[in-house]
Formats: sequence, structure tokens, C-alpha cells
Amino acid sequence: MNIGDKVRLLHGKEEGIITKLSSGGQVEIEIEDGFRIPALKSEVVVINEAEETYFDTKPKKSSGFQSTLPKSDPALTEEGMFIAYVPYNDQVYDMMLINNLTKDCLYSFDEHQQNNTKNMGAGVVKGKSFTKLGEKMLPDFEQWPPFSVMMVFLNKRFDKQQPVQVRNIKLKASSFFKNKGKAPLINKEAYFFRLDNTVKTLNINQLNKELNPSPEDVYPAAKVKRPPASIDLHIDKLTKDHDLMSNSEMLQLQMKTFESNLNDAIASGMDEIVFIHGIGNGVLRKNIHKYLSQLQGIKYFKDSQKTNFGYGATTVKINE
Repeated sequence: MNIGDKVRLLHGKEEGIITKLSSGGQVEIEIEDGFRIPALKSEVVVINEAEETYFDTKPKKSSGFQSTLPKSDPALTEEGMFIAYVPYNDQVYDMMLINNLTKDCLYSFDEHQQNNTKNMGAGVVKGKSFTKLGEKMLPDFEQWPPFSVMMVFLNKRFDKQQPVQVRNIKLKASSFFKNKGKAPLINKEAYFFRLDNTVKTLNINQLNKELNPSPEDVYPAAKVKRPPASIDLHIDKLTKDHDLMSNSEMLQLQMKTFESNLNDAIASGMDEIVFIHGIGNGVLRKNIHKYLSQLQGIKYFKDSQKTNFGYGATTVKINE
């Protein structure tokens, strides 16, 4: 077993990623919502190996001819700014900043420790190139500090100026070890993530409409959309960009989705709605129940059992 392996507990339903190997045959596993639990190596099994043994899913040898044409990897052609962790050996990983755009990028890379900041590198990474930021020891993954990257895209000719972009990131084992593939430009197996945001083209007509709204825009007719009977608040159901979000950012998005759907349920006349929040460390459930306890317009709320979630859902009964 190694750090980053996906494992399952033999005497439970929990699955997670190994984040730490300790002496005495113990491991630390990060499960749903970043909650970590200790376990003995004898109590866990690597999922891929177990499933191959049980279901006989190992790839079969083909007796036919194989195509010699390489398959295209969308990750290699995706444009953007990326940070990649490329293995130098089984323990040391090179930390690379990749610019898979045509524009040059002025960057500054800082690591954070409590209230202190240390600049680890700054300069210009040219379009369609990459630069090394440093090295990281994979066994020390839990001690890797949070970091921020500031990016300024440079125009070599007259063009629309993109805003300065800053990303604040704390890597989590549950998402880090899932993002493995061939990194853009480097074309090597690595753990990599996109850093830049997609910049939308300015719509002049829409801007004029916002600056000079019509009476219909100022006083629009109220439209309430009736939400589904159950709302899944697991973060991977709400956004594809949760890998690099902090715990507070994920909780904020989950609570915003909860409040919006609850308000729509009340306004549309629903008598009941279920919110699936999972078990995890209980922070989301606690915040939902606190919000509901202070809200008028509902009869009651209660924990409700949902298949595959245990007591990971809350039913809200709405006043008629």
C-alpha cells in the first residue's frame, strides 16, 4: 500500500484515499468531505486489486491486430494554466507551472504558513512552455502548505486585457490523487490541475441593457421554479471545480444551494422537500439544522434515512 491508493474498509462501507502510513501497521484514510479515520493495514484493501480478484476484471490479451494510431488525450490539448506534480522518482515530485496558452504569463507563486507568506518563485513563463517551481516529497503530503498563484497575461499586441487572476489552493488527498494523467506540454504522467479561470468575452449589447434597463427589466414578473423533491448537496453534484476549493468555499456553495431550493419549495407551495447532505463530519448537517431551527414557515424537520446515505438526509415539512 502507498500514499494515494484508493482503499475500502473490510468491515464497513467506507472508501477513501490513504494519506499517511504509520509505523505499527497503521494507515490514515481520508473519506467523504475530508474526514480522516485511522485503520490497520489488515482492515483495508486496495479497491482495484480486490475488484480484479473478485470480479476477474483484469484486461484480457487480444489475439487480433492492434491499431498503431495513438489515441488523443484531451488533457494534452486543453488550453490554460496548470500546476503539475511530475514524479522524479517514487518519492520526489517536481512541481511544474505549465502555460498551455499562446500568451506569455507573468506569475508569482507563494506558500503560506499561518499568517506568514514565502515567495517560492516569480517571473514570466512563455506561451506553450513550462517552468519548474520546486520539489515536493510525496510522503510529506500532509505537511504541504497552502499556496497562491498570481497570474497576469501579457498582450504582445493590442488585445483585450484580461484581469489579474489569483488562486488560493489547499490540496486535499481525496481530490489530489484522482487527478492523474498526462500533463499538457510535458506529456508525462503527473497529478495536475488547472489554475486559470475562463474569461468571458464582453457583450456590449448586454452591457448597454444593464446600464439602461427597460421597465420590464426593472420590475420583472416573479417566476418561481419548483425544485425536485430531493436535493443532493454532495459537492461533486454541485460543481466540477471542487478539487481546488477550500472547505469553507464548499460549505458556502452547499448552503447557498440549500437555501435557494428551500425558498423555491416554500414559494411554489411544496409541502415537503428532502436535502441529502451525507454523513461525513457532520458540519453541513449541523449548519442546515441550525438554519431550519431559526426559520419560520416550516412545520418541522427530521433526519431521514436514504439508501446508500444512512442517516445522511434531512426531511423538511413545510407549512401550508
